[in-house]
Amino acid sequence: MSATLSRSSLQPGQQKLAEKFTILNDRGIGMLTRIYNIKKACGDPKAKPSYLIDKNLESAVKFIVRKFPAVETRNNNQQLAQLQKEKSEILKNLALYYFTFVDVMEFKDHVCELLNTIDACQVFFDITVNFDLTKNYLDLVVTYTNLMMLLSRIEERKAIIGLYNYAHEMTHGSSDREYPRLGQMIVDYENPLKKMMEEFVPHGKSLSDALLSLQMVYPRRNLSADQWRNAQLLSLISAPSTMLNPAQSDTVRTQYIKYSTYDQAALSLWKLALQSSTCLCLFRDEVFHIHKAAEDLFINIRGYNKRVNDIKECKEQALSHAGLMHRERRKFLRSALKELATVLSDQPGLLGPKALFVFMALSFARDEIIWLLRHADNIQKKSTDDFIDKHIAELIFYMEELRAHVRKYGPVMQRYYVQYLSGFDAVVLNELVQNLSVCPEDESIIMSSFVNTMTSLSVKQVEDGDVFDFRGMRLDWFRLQAYTSVSKASLGIADHRELGKMMNTIIFHTKMVDSLVEMLVETSDLSIFCFYSRAFEKMFQQCLELPSQSRHSISFPLLCTHFMSCTHELCPEERHHIGDRSLSLCNMFLDEMAKQARNLITDICTEQCTLSDQLLPKHCAKTISQAVNKKSKKQMGKKGEPEREKPGVESMRKNRLLVTNLDKLHTALSELCFSINYVPNMVIWEHTFTPREYLTSHLEIRFTKSIVGMTMYNQATQEIAKPSELLTSVRAYMTVLQSIENYVQIDITRVFNNVLLQQTQHLDSHGEPTITSLYTNWYLETLLRQVSNGHIAYFPAMKAFVNLPTENELTFNAEEYSDISEMRSLSELLGPYGMKFLSESLMWHISSQVAELKKLVVDNVEILTQMRTSFDKPEHMASLFKKLSSVDSVLKRMTIIGVILSFRSLAQEALRDVLSCHIPFLVSSVEDFKDHIPRETDMKVAMNVYELSSAAGLPCEIDPALVVALSSQKSENISPEEEYKIACLLMVFVAVSMPTLASNVMSQYSPAIQGHCNNIHCLAKAINQIAAALFTIHKGSIEDRLKEFLALASSSLLKIGQETDKTTTRNRESVYLLLDMIVQESPFLTMDLLESCFPYVLLRNAYHAVYKQSVSSSA
Repeated sequence: MSATLSRSSLQPGQQKLAEKFTILNDRGIGMLTRIYNIKKACGDPKAKPSYLIDKNLESAVKFIVRKFPAVETRNNNQQLAQLQKEKSEILKNLALYYFTFVDVMEFKDHVCELLNTIDACQVFFDITVNFDLTKNYLDLVVTYTNLMMLLSRIEERKAIIGLYNYAHEMTHGSSDREYPRLGQMIVDYENPLKKMMEEFVPHGKSLSDALLSLQMVYPRRNLSADQWRNAQLLSLISAPSTMLNPAQSDTVRTQYIKYSTYDQAALSLWKLALQSSTCLCLFRDEVFHIHKAAEDLFINIRGYNKRVNDIKECKEQALSHAGLMHRERRKFLRSALKELATVLSDQPGLLGPKALFVFMALSFARDEIIWLLRHADNIQKKSTDDFIDKHIAELIFYMEELRAHVRKYGPVMQRYYVQYLSGFDAVVLNELVQNLSVCPEDESIIMSSFVNTMTSLSVKQVEDGDVFDFRGMRLDWFRLQAYTSVSKASLGIADHRELGKMMNTIIFHTKMVDSLVEMLVETSDLSIFCFYSRAFEKMFQQCLELPSQSRHSISFPLLCTHFMSCTHELCPEERHHIGDRSLSLCNMFLDEMAKQARNLITDICTEQCTLSDQLLPKHCAKTISQAVNKKSKKQMGKKGEPEREKPGVESMRKNRLLVTNLDKLHTALSELCFSINYVPNMVIWEHTFTPREYLTSHLEIRFTKSIVGMTMYNQATQEIAKPSELLTSVRAYMTVLQSIENYVQIDITRVFNNVLLQQTQHLDSHGEPTITSLYTNWYLETLLRQVSNGHIAYFPAMKAFVNLPTENELTFNAEEYSDISEMRSLSELLGPYGMKFLSESLMWHISSQVAELKKLVVDNVEILTQMRTSFDKPEHMASLFKKLSSVDSVLKRMTIIGVILSFRSLAQEALRDVLSCHIPFLVSSVEDFKDHIPRETDMKVAMNVYELSSAAGLPCEIDPALVVALSSQKSENISPEEEYKIACLLMVFVAVSMPTLASNVMSQYSPAIQGHCNNIHCLAKAINQIAAALFTIHKGSIEDRLKEFLALASSSLLKIGQETDKTTTRNRESVYLLLDMIVQESPFLTMDLLESCFPYVLLRNAYHAVYKQSVSSSA
């Protein structure tokens, strides 16, 4: 090409250099992406083409690689036989790889052609004048170099190309038409540096001109942090008087260029480049160790020994000083970006005049972060301290803050630069054009169009939301640079440098109007973290571990929003892979942040629960004891015993420097919550992440586990926390959670509702037991079971269950779990739903007892039927009673039912008290509704009202829960009439059995407790409630049946008044009192009715006797 290309025959204006540069640079990045993915696929055993690891093809592959690029198919049938079988699959599956290599070859051809054209046209390069042309030229050289070096790193390239070509030859009878050139290119670039060094000899002048133009700007970016600091770089407040002046530079667009790209091309400034880095980025995480490569290259060239020594010196300099230099730069940039972000957040209007500072700051910080990432992963030095930056999150955070300011206040910047372009740039450019001594017509038309475009701009366009697009203007300027940079151009840009510099400034200003997002990507894209996942995660963990840095941890999820910008349309298949990686990393980061915050909150809650526990009444006994002893002047038991600290001492600070554990926890939490609350949401690959929701979710899970954990339920020992103590702990926990709203904008009430409502159900949303199920089981299986065993009695006077003195002491004190305060605490914890579940569980036990009672009635049905009609025949009743079986069992089961109902009435009363405090108006309305049901109301309607009342804890004449429980017992084999008869006979059975209670030693009535130690006083509640429920179900008259019961019971009890056996009648008076209790408990019976059956004088005498007996026994 170079031999045939004649400079005289070229027409520079027709070479379309701008278009070719634009297309080839974009295509070069696409080719790099494809080659990179092929290299990674070949390096991964799971993703590697199967033909390269197939044992059957191993010999064929080795033969092809050995003979490459020659093709020999005739004399090696044995080795290639297996290849013959799979040729069609190989052609199909390796086509993508093969034609990617062909595309690389074609790209190389186009690049070489363009470079030759540039040499032939003698193009002038100066990055400070024709910025776009020079930058694109250097970009293309770097992209081409990187591509060829990356290609040479694919170890399987010969095998892939050879396999495809052999399969092609076997299928079509000839090699692929591109194969000979492709094979030769692969061989030529075995040593890519050496080959390209020869290749670039003809392009030396153009390349050196472009590189040497960097001498004005490149050294500025390689100054030390102290030099930056002394120059007050990036500071808005160093010169307050010039704060509103626009940030200007003759080389405005070189200030934010990514110079790490040109380190590789800047070897003419090689000492500076070699001293600042030990490795360069080829593409993504593929690096190139420059010192070793340069040594290997120069050592074989005669006369370059001195250069080899220079390289070694530079390497030592880089290894010993580069890490420290870059660390200090990052330290400076942290403070500079913080200052910049703080000032701009307060005065966003400064984004207009100081936009250049923002993009310079972003560019500087990005270069330093990428340098650290690249070198930390490729350390060549034993000491790694300079390559571990625990404060990197802070720098990234301030970058993200500046990016957010630019996105948020984009319209402010647009207004400023629209006015700047129309009011200043257009005027200055017009003057420059007018002063040109020579200006050809084409160039004049283009320049005039620039002036007209800028002059037509107005602020109203920004206010109206018009979409600006200056891409055409920028491309025209690129073209104009190309026209005016060739030799013998009518208007040479080299002679009009001011014009070039002014246009570069104008182009920057246009980007401030229509390309802010693209500028952010150009200056601060950190998508490279996608390919350094391990380092990325390590940095995140270090950030969370350091409390002072945890406030910046949100920068890591925000970086995941950058990842999709590294994809390219020439490699669409990697979009899903990178997108999934960005989603998984963001999810992991946010989850870890929420977990860390949750753990801190849990620790604070634990501390607060401990403090709340100190205020419990049980801990005041020692304090009272000390006070009493002090008052009575008793000497202490132990000398020198330390006085117990009172609750609240921890809040008394003697020294403000004293930091408690709670202080540290709150500080750490506030820092982390700042990060979680920093952005309401973030969009990654069309997925929206809300950091606060992660915290909410974790708090719900932890709160649920904590509540259940705080019950301290031990299934083996049947131990459980007292409801009041659990309520205290839960309230302390909730107080802490409520305070989280001061740090993060989350709805903590929603957390409470979700968690506490789930705790009122039998199981939570995860199928785990709740406090409702734990307490229900404990009260049923532990407390009430011990009542049945005779170890605990219900004391109506105390409205509590109390332990009875027994040989085997119980492990718990029943009173501490069943008194009014504990039951109210239980109601607070379980709520109406939980108490309803408790009631249903109690009713299930009652229904099982009633079922057993019915069986006993069926066994004695004939006798009971006769007794029902013979209550006025004492001798006949006595003989029939002797025939009854299981009398004690009936009374015991009815007593158990009474105990359960007594416990339920305690629970219901506590629920009513709690609801009256929380919703007094609603409770009073329900109560009013219940009290005014007309007697003639249909029973179904009445039951609905009772159900509502019962849910509010109000007592009802007929217990709806008991009716529902007993209704489910209806047997299919027994007719309703028979069921009704059994219900009637059950009441008869209980009535005629009552006299036997008098012979029991434990049946003695105790006025102190207003009941009997064997709980027979609970029979009153059992009889009334069971009768009401059964006869509601069977549609019988409750009042009539209870009258019948009262007649039978009084008749049976009057009979024992005539007994002379002291054993049989030892507690006769105590049993008499049961009749009074039954009537007092019943809404259907009256004292007048009792008087007609049982003389009141006997009741009065019975009360007198039991009280007298109580006094004498206590004496």
